[in-house]
Amino acid sequence: MVPRGESDIHNAYLELGRAEPRFAALSARLGTPDPFEFPDGGRTVDSNFAGMVMHILAQQIAARVALVLYDRLTAAAGGTLTPDAVLRLGVDQVKAIGTSHSKATYVFALAEAVSSGQLDIEHLANVSDEDAEDSLIQIKGIGPWSAEMFLIHQLRRGDILPAGDLGIRAAIRTVFLLEDIPAIDEVRRRGQLWSPYRTYAAALLWRSLADPSAGTPAA
Repeated sequence: MVPRGESDIHNAYLELGRAEPRFAALSARLGTPDPFEFPDGGRTVDSNFAGMVMHILAQQIAARVALVLYDRLTAAAGGTLTPDAVLRLGVDQVKAIGTSHSKATYVFALAEAVSSGQLDIEHLANVSDEDAEDSLIQIKGIGPWSAEMFLIHQLRRGDILPAGDLGIRAAIRTVFLLEDIPAIDEVRRRGQLWSPYRTYAAALLWRSLADPSAGTPAA
């Protein structure tokens, strides 16, 4: 079920805390962050294509910089970011907004996939998490991390754990008092116990990175 409001989010954190007391302690100390929040100012709310473009542009850069690039691309596209508009621009004009050549080719590849019907991105809300991610990672430049961020921020999926994210892995090491940063497979194994609230677990783990007492044992 896609969470609809603050009540759903609050209840999800309660259930997560019951499943794992460490998360109950974290949420008591750090609050209950909206795990789906993305600082795009509502730019992509009506278009999954635009949302995926945003997440491609945001790879390995600050969100505020990605927003500037996104706004430049939207302006170059004539005010509305669509696959056909990107195809008309071409890779060079996409690159001209200030992004890298690689990202320009990724945005163009996404536009080609959507325009050709290879990827039915606007209907991904109707398929499972696994099928949505599998569809996205077929496109050049979209790896598991970008696909997972899209599922969280754009599709508001509540059971996504980006197991390969180094911040998540480092936070698990601290919160669970491990000697070493856990391998990706171990993160996935632990995460199975937090389902169907893994997105909420991820939000708390990310927030805990700035908390010096995150490794305090749960009562």
